[in-house]
Amino acid sequence: MAVCIAVIAKENYPLYIRSIPVENELKFHYTVHTSLDVVDEKISAMGKALADQRELYLGLLYPTEDYKVYGYVTNSKVKFVMVVDSSNTALRDNEIRSMFRKLHNSYTDVMCNPFYNPGDPIQSRAFDSMVTSMMVQAVEGGQTPNLKWCLQGPWLYHKKEQEDLEKDTSQELPDAELA
Repeated sequence: MAVCIAVIAKENYPLYIRSIPVENELKFHYTVHTSLDVVDEKISAMGKALADQRELYLGLLYPTEDYKVYGYVTNSKVKFVMVVDSSNTALRDNEIRSMFRKLHNSYTDVMCNPFYNPGDPIQSRAFDSMVTSMMVQAVEGGQTPNLKWCLQGPWLYHKKEQEDLEKDTSQELPDAELA
């Protein structure tokens, strides 16, 4: 579903950005950064009506040729930006809303952690796994099948290399090679 998910602080610096594929990470950073202008425009256009609303979903911020950018703002002015592949025509607005609610709930769990300092980058494994699960749904749904390896991370490859090395060393050497 999502190819990039970002959490932006009230002061417009990133608290968390995760994107797939990792080769396009800089492109997604730029996309998220440029979307902040649109978020600010939508917030100022809503004015005081936003403070009274319980629904903080901003909707589609802007489409590009390859992606659609959606936004969400919390009561504390923390912004969530989600970049979705444009080829996904089956994705409805209510599904995007539910993804943002899930993201907001997970962010709330991070904020409730007594060891988290507000304003620091988010390094929670639970938050990261929730974001990864949102991205894995896109991969397993068949929308971006060639990106599954990006979500598995380098630790999986190191583990596989280590297992291969252990297999090679666990095989008994012939007596001729030992001498």
